[in-house]
Amino acid sequence: MTLELQGIGVSRGIAIGRAHILFHNKPDVREYLIPAFEIEQEVDRLINATEQAREQLKSIRNQIPANAPADVASFIDTHLLMLSDSSLTKVPIEMIKTRRCNAEWALQLQRDALINVFNEMDDPYLRTRQDDVDHVVNRIHRILADEHVVVDHEIPDGRLKGHIIIAEDLTPADTVLMQHQEIAAFVTEHGGATSHTTILARSLGIPAIVGIESVRRYIQDNEPLIIDGTTGMLIAGADETTITEYQQRLIAFEQHIASLSRFKSQPTKTQDNKEITLLVNAELPEDIQSISNAGAEGIGLYRTEFLYMNRTSPPEEEEQLAAYRDVVESMNSYPVTIRTFDLGADKTVDGGRNIGPTVTNPALGLRAIRLCLNQPSMFRTQLRAILRASVFGKIKIMFPMISSLQELTQAQRLLEMCKEELDNENLEYDRHIETGVMIEIPASAICAEMFAQKVDFLSIGTNDLIQYTLAIDRIDDQVNYLYDPLHPAVLRLIQMTLEAGKKHNTPVSMCGEMAGDPKFTRLLLAMGLNNFSMHPNALLEIKQIINETNLSYLPANTLDIVNMARRFDAETLLEQINNPKH
Repeated sequence: MTLELQGIGVSRGIAIGRAHILFHNKPDVREYLIPAFEIEQEVDRLINATEQAREQLKSIRNQIPANAPADVASFIDTHLLMLSDSSLTKVPIEMIKTRRCNAEWALQLQRDALINVFNEMDDPYLRTRQDDVDHVVNRIHRILADEHVVVDHEIPDGRLKGHIIIAEDLTPADTVLMQHQEIAAFVTEHGGATSHTTILARSLGIPAIVGIESVRRYIQDNEPLIIDGTTGMLIAGADETTITEYQQRLIAFEQHIASLSRFKSQPTKTQDNKEITLLVNAELPEDIQSISNAGAEGIGLYRTEFLYMNRTSPPEEEEQLAAYRDVVESMNSYPVTIRTFDLGADKTVDGGRNIGPTVTNPALGLRAIRLCLNQPSMFRTQLRAILRASVFGKIKIMFPMISSLQELTQAQRLLEMCKEELDNENLEYDRHIETGVMIEIPASAICAEMFAQKVDFLSIGTNDLIQYTLAIDRIDDQVNYLYDPLHPAVLRLIQMTLEAGKKHNTPVSMCGEMAGDPKFTRLLLAMGLNNFSMHPNALLEIKQIINETNLSYLPANTLDIVNMARRFDAETLLEQINNPKH
């Protein structure tokens, strides 16, 4: 009997193999009182367990091949940094001393406090960082419980080759070790499209599906499976016809991926000679290598939040200057668009602790540009650093979540104040540095024409724009089925923004996930988008679609899609757009 389970496809590709059910039994953490004379011994237990966890991760990091994507090492490094962070090490030690509780309980209490902070964040990418906290804490807990970390020590080399891993969740370290053993794919019950593990899967080219709740209940160990990481479909008990069909799809997909390399050195333009600019989104300095491999023409979105994470105070100007300088110099004269910090309502200047009353709805609270303007000293420090870095390469400044001209005016005024300060200090900067705004809430899209007259460029952030327009959280399993880029309200807001840019000769780019999704490329081209910014791994495929597109061959009614109320009608037309008749 064939069983089909639908999840979220997070890393493209097809895999056919046998299931390996992985059980990560979470240690049973209980509280008990420590006698006063054993407090120092308990502190040493925690310190030693943390050090063992660090050594395990270093060992895993040493197994990474030299030619592996930069993402691979950077995610392991993130966990190593967390093991050195005072909020995860020193705070539990103080709890042991003051509360006389056991190490496991102190660590669990601090874990819960950190998870609460991440849960209240609006930004989906930042919210999924709670997974990293759990991964690190669970590793220490297993050591404290004198348990092995299963994937590190209990799976012999070669045992997993060609298998499809079925697990509740996986850590980046798990993923690295399993890729080393040549697994075919993995499926997890939890996780999202922006978690470190799924980003790592994409970098390593491992087909992956997340979000199939209770999948381990339905799949038996060693059972033959088919995984489609593009559609998010898991098939068990497939008949011969289905297996043959997916074997052919697998061969075709592998040939397709191999053929993409030829596009790296080609210019990006449609067959009717419309030139397109392809940029990439980046977060960490380590991303630069993958950017170079993709052949991008610059960075369309450089996130700066990583500088503010896992610390007790915000970064100083010189630290930020060094980070921005490294990135812009690495890009070899290609432009880098730096987004000023987009932190949530609860994530303020003390590195993650709450200040003031609890926020009822962080999504509608003090975040992004609102927080920047609420903390002008912190904001000016970043602006000064960006300005000073602009002498080392082409930098643009982008303000997030602008909702009114008043906010834009305030941000621009602070930028001018920073320029005056640098002039008085005889410090150099690009006096013609470009500024722009992200269009990521309905208000800014509706008022795009006003913004287009006040800035040098606009950038559509589709992730937030869709969420705010449709009032849904795309990482909430209960409502994420409503996340729909083809909703007429979303498409109309995108169209309004593109038309505003065209009218006032203001360039418009798109840096949300929609820009890197192949099924929307031809539609966005038809709507007038000329600048795409995406994850590096998506770039060559998007370039292929662009280079093989002749806009004159697209259906005459292509733009009617913005007025289609029924999703079925919109999907039918999208299919025609993606398969035009010559």
